[in-house]
Amino acid sequence: QVQLVESGGGLVQAGDSLRLSCAASGRTFSVYKMGWFRQAPGKEREFVAAVVWSSGSTYYADSMKGRFTISRDGTKNTVALQMTSLKPADTAIYYCAADRESRGMRQEEGYTYWGQGTQVTVSS
Repeated sequence: QVQLVESGGGLVQAGDSLRLSCAASGRTFSVYKMGWFRQAPGKEREFVAAVVWSSGSTYYADSMKGRFTISRDGTKNTVALQMTSLKPADTAIYYCAADRESRGMRQEEGYTYWGQGTQVTVSS
């Protein structure tokens, strides 16, 4: 089992930056990839970014590329999502996820372990 706890959400203004963090515990040695997803009110959960734990290779949704940066810290077992130039459309609950396999890097179905989510609200 892998436990994930997100932090760093909050209320910001359009154009601001925000850094989310996800702390992993448990059988973290078995993790292959970790990712961030988000779910806006009335919408389906969507992929944001992912990182391969061992290599640090990163993957992004096209709409987030250039504004969001995912990174991992192996010594602390954490994954961060640095978000810049935030827009009201970025308002959502952001979820951290992890899985032992390489399949489904950009799909919800590719992740077994999920955090409880952290709210990000961007005001105009």
